[in-house]
Amino acid sequence: MSDLPPLAAAASRTDSSVLVCFVVDPRLEKSAGERRLAFLFDSLRELDDKLDGKLLVVRGRPEVEIPKLARAVDAERVHISEDFAPFGRRRDEAVADALGDIELVATGSPYLVSPGRVTKDDGEPYKVFTPYFKRWRDHGWRAPADSSVPAKKIVDPSELTKTGRIKIPKSPTGLSLPAGEDAALERWAEYVDDGLADYDSGRNDPAGDSTSRMSAYLKYGNIHPRTMAADLGKSGSAPRGAKERSDGASRGPQAYLRELAFRDFYADVLFHWPHSLWHNWNRQFDGIDLDTDKKAYERFDAWKAGRTGFPLVDAGMRQLAETGYMHNRVRMVTASFLVKDLHLPWWWGAEWFLEQLIDGDMASNNHGWQWAAGTGTDAAPYFRVFNPEAQAKKFDPDGEYVRRWVGDVDADDYPEPMVDHKAEREEALRRFGQI
Repeated sequence: MSDLPPLAAAASRTDSSVLVCFVVDPRLEKSAGERRLAFLFDSLRELDDKLDGKLLVVRGRPEVEIPKLARAVDAERVHISEDFAPFGRRRDEAVADALGDIELVATGSPYLVSPGRVTKDDGEPYKVFTPYFKRWRDHGWRAPADSSVPAKKIVDPSELTKTGRIKIPKSPTGLSLPAGEDAALERWAEYVDDGLADYDSGRNDPAGDSTSRMSAYLKYGNIHPRTMAADLGKSGSAPRGAKERSDGASRGPQAYLRELAFRDFYADVLFHWPHSLWHNWNRQFDGIDLDTDKKAYERFDAWKAGRTGFPLVDAGMRQLAETGYMHNRVRMVTASFLVKDLHLPWWWGAEWFLEQLIDGDMASNNHGWQWAAGTGTDAAPYFRVFNPEAQAKKFDPDGEYVRRWVGDVDADDYPEPMVDHKAEREEALRRFGQI
């Protein structure tokens, strides 16, 4: 297992042994979509195989199960990767309280730079990405950690009694990509060799899809972003904040590094403004007029089904429904259509995406939706309205992506456009203008 700081910390003492465990929280089982659960369970199965069956999996509330296990093995401390989201912070505080004299040690995080580390000179958090990104690069990060642990140091849970051990649940659905560390490392190595150099020039082409598809692996900790950043450095970018090369080389790695920074930025925003998970980061827009009547729900259902009459929007929604993935450029177009053309609440779309996506990350997903809605941290927000037809001409000029997911848009059963984009754009601007 590569670059897992909590495991390395737990095994750092020469005389220590380590019980590796995962708590399946019923609250998260209930709220996660089938694809996210499937990726989680598949990841756990691969981890258990790597540990020769020594992964202990239990189901229950962590503040109940973790102290029970810690006392069962007479643990001196419990090691975790620090969680910065509102739910995770509350959960970990509850676990720490329940552990009593047993120390809960948070080591590392799933980010290149943990939330709260990058601030302005006066200690205030950044509200805009670009200055955050500059300071983030200057801050830098550590090299990947060696978290390999000798098999003899891993406690075999089958030798323990009263642990409440369960079998790793069956995956509730099939997935369009394999889960686990080996799959993540293999996919990343292939991308570095064959796709990374063209990332900057091709990342907005949904038909070519030159993106890495690493988001799910990052979401579930199958790979640490430091491992990826180390390879970006080999390709000419600057993992420790060095300046971009003056000859313009390595734009692919630089552009990719910027996307990893966006992931850290949105986690940082959520850390400092927990309300922004399901409410507008910019509270100025809380009073905007939104449609929530019966007809609004009918329009929402048409959007979910990919039956809006706008081919690029429909292609994206059908790709999402079939595969649990949508190209990022199309995510922006479909999100803009929901909030600016249909005038529906952004959190309706955010919740649907989380239900369908394999890579559904709360901070990135929900703040990306607010970027589209114009209620988030973006410096030039509400007046940006994507024209789905213009976007299709620019990014899918030959219609390859649309044909792949929609088929013949001239067919008799393809719907007419459900709205007049020009009129709805003006209506969206009118509503924002009232605020």
